[in-house]
Amino acid sequence: MSSDQGSQRRAAEEDGWIPGLGERQPKPRQLGKALFAHTPDAFEEKGLEMPSERARKQAQMAAAEPRTEVQEEPIEALSASEDQALPIDSESAQNRLLIKNGKVVNDDEMIDTDVYIEDGIIKEMGRNLTIPGGSRIIDARGRYVMPGGIDTHTHMELEMMGAKAVDDFYQGTKAAIAGGTTMIMDFVIPAKGESLLEAYDKWRSLADEKVCCDYALHVAVTWWSDKVKEEMALLCKENGINSFKMFMAYKDVFMLEDSELYEVFETCRELGAVAQVHAENGSVIAENTRKLLAAGVTGPEGHALSRPEEVEEEAVHRAAMIAGQVKCPLYVVHVMSKSAADEVANARKKGLIVFGEPIAASLGTDGSHIKHDCWRHAAGHIMSPPIRSDSTTGQYLMEMLASGALHTTGSDNCTFNESQKALGKDDFSKIPNGVNGVEDRMSVVWEKGVHSGLMDPKRFVAVTSSNAAKIFNIYPRKGCIAVGSDADIVVWDPSKTRVISAKTHHHAVDFNIFEGMECHGVPEYVIVNGRVCVDEGDLKAVHGFGRFVPTPVNPPFVYQLVKDRDENLKEKPYVDGIPPSGNAMPVSEDHMVSATAHSLHKISLNTSHEQNGSEDHIVLAAGTHETPCSTPGDAHSRPLTKAGSRNLQDTTFSISSENPEDSTHRASIRVKNPPGGKSSGSFW
Repeated sequence: MSSDQGSQRRAAEEDGWIPGLGERQPKPRQLGKALFAHTPDAFEEKGLEMPSERARKQAQMAAAEPRTEVQEEPIEALSASEDQALPIDSESAQNRLLIKNGKVVNDDEMIDTDVYIEDGIIKEMGRNLTIPGGSRIIDARGRYVMPGGIDTHTHMELEMMGAKAVDDFYQGTKAAIAGGTTMIMDFVIPAKGESLLEAYDKWRSLADEKVCCDYALHVAVTWWSDKVKEEMALLCKENGINSFKMFMAYKDVFMLEDSELYEVFETCRELGAVAQVHAENGSVIAENTRKLLAAGVTGPEGHALSRPEEVEEEAVHRAAMIAGQVKCPLYVVHVMSKSAADEVANARKKGLIVFGEPIAASLGTDGSHIKHDCWRHAAGHIMSPPIRSDSTTGQYLMEMLASGALHTTGSDNCTFNESQKALGKDDFSKIPNGVNGVEDRMSVVWEKGVHSGLMDPKRFVAVTSSNAAKIFNIYPRKGCIAVGSDADIVVWDPSKTRVISAKTHHHAVDFNIFEGMECHGVPEYVIVNGRVCVDEGDLKAVHGFGRFVPTPVNPPFVYQLVKDRDENLKEKPYVDGIPPSGNAMPVSEDHMVSATAHSLHKISLNTSHEQNGSEDHIVLAAGTHETPCSTPGDAHSRPLTKAGSRNLQDTTFSISSENPEDSTHRASIRVKNPPGGKSSGSFW
């Protein structure tokens, strides 16, 4: 497309008209190939300005020192297709950036295109872009350009069991960036009887001045009263919170009884929030612990014995049942066992709206370490629920992630040094619970998922970033590479390797549960809000550079499922539980029926893409879109996984260019909504 044609098209689109569609009509928002209903200022509505944020911002501006404005000289335009660029001054290098020659990966497609970033936002995508002089150019040839990771589960600076986690919000987010994660979601955990609002303010004061990348917060409900219910509403309305975590473990400390869970789930449903649970039977654990200590079992092995897999399995089943009674969507944190994962999958087969989150520890290591002769080594692996001793658990959970039965990945990063773990030297129940993971999560998932052949890069993006953004309602601002999205990007080199070690990691802790693991795939560049914070492997994180990101209530990718159930529509579950990039494509209950969908009004991002503009998207059983030639290498066949799903790399489809109009070879589909979903002014 010539520059004149491009300017004419942009002018027409700004006037509300898409060439080739006849009469002028509202312009749909587009992200790659995905089509969203027209929502004015959709990205702006996901800004930082919650009511409480305006007050904070005004206070910060009042306290800020006067700044001297620098008058910039006019700059000439430079073609990005040229190999040379004008000299780079320090400010322009941070504000203007072009990533060229890479393969851009979203959860629904992989395309060869360039990405231009300015002022922390993705401004343009395409080939041969015209960019301002002074822009820095990163050559991503042979690399994947993916959304930065979103770690759904961290505990920075958490005080528990007489110790305080050594990774604070600075060190923890610095480690996150080093591993390719550009946003964390931490937990506000009030003490029993403490105000949720006061605890929230405490966490904000700890994090705001330290975080190197953006962050959001979940809030735990550790006790129940009318006051707590009122504060939940205020947190949702004024403070950017849309998820609440309940503990079914830690009896007499954080644990809620079933009747309280029922009321909290009901409140979450009324508020349009996502209910989360730490699923273990706290009463059984308390009795097991008492008996083990009385029998003289005091070492780290007692921890696993007190919390067998059954107590996790039962709690997941019970939580899903209670949530189903009040039609509340449920998110199960740190799924650690096969049976717990099966309970998540079984609940979804029954039509319940349940999401599952395995973590780096359950995917990347096993519980055999808890029996290690070295007490420090064994104690270093203590967390709750325990890392399971069955060495096949990690692969099983990865297969569940690949098939769509599980949905996101967190780290549960909560780190304690040797001296802190030693608080439980003579009593396993006093060992502070927690392990590392925020730095290594992306590498572990890539190694155990993509490198092993269980999932492709698109599915990797889904489970490490996009699904989290959708569930917690910060998509498409986060979790995708599209014009208008935040420039949180990782340039991933699949050909490089690294060996994980406590000697080289960026945590404050003196131990690493993945010690010695070789990982194929390394984040070569990590861009946080447009700033290069990992530069050819060199970490350049900036103290306090991150921002708090509010999570609005009623996430459409969650509550549309609730609405469908409420309306008693004759539904079949989504492949993944999360429609990829907004296109809801119901499939059969066995998750094995494929469908095709043709995206309308495509914006060609490069010449090759224009030539293939009529190609169909294939919705696979794992809930990802496959486009012809989007994945390097030929398809290969593997047997069904242990989770009963087909390997993501397999396909039985063949799209022939010789007869593209032959519809007899197309799979039939049922489209619940038109591509992009129903039009709604309040969609975001």
